[in-house]
Amino acid sequence: MGISILKQGGIVAFPTDTVYGLGACANIPQAVERVYRVKQRPPNMALPLLLAHTSQISEVAYLLPQIAWLLADNFLPGALTIVLYKSNSVSDIITAGGKTIAVRIPAHPIPVALAEGVGPIVGTSANLSGKPSPLTADEVYSQLGDKIDLVIDGGRCPGGRESTIIDVTGEVPVILREGAISREELEKVCGRIVFRQGG
Repeated sequence: MGISILKQGGIVAFPTDTVYGLGACANIPQAVERVYRVKQRPPNMALPLLLAHTSQISEVAYLLPQIAWLLADNFLPGALTIVLYKSNSVSDIITAGGKTIAVRIPAHPIPVALAEGVGPIVGTSANLSGKPSPLTADEVYSQLGDKIDLVIDGGRCPGGRESTIIDVTGEVPVILREGAISREELEKVCGRIVFRQGG
């Protein structure tokens, strides 16, 4: 049901390994615009993409550095979001006009099944901007209510913390948000990392 709604341009909330996400087909601009409206998210804040497999990374990004594959091999599927240069196939609406795209493969069967069914989906936390990220379907309903087309109730999210975001477009990887995966864990894999607070 979730796949057919997404294919028709609908937006769907679903559990992930971190918090509940709000998704839309990445290749349907009107659906992506609706995600911004429903979340009351400023249009200059880019949206991340959720993928089903590492093979989809090269569909949405290019100039992939070796470190991106190293991080993907070690932490994906999982709570790591990797910022890369976007390919031309990714709409500027998703990236807020920027040249980069944030990608993640969740360690949860529901978003993976959705991304397998329709291709990459925008996947942001299913909350109003600035409000707490929801961990249950009830928390999604209380914030977004009837503004979305479907809430897939998968129980309480096991993670509870948002993903860590790391930008690998420069010479040295930069952590933009420290979340479920710590800086120490990342540095074991890829050496020195810069931490940028409030990125």
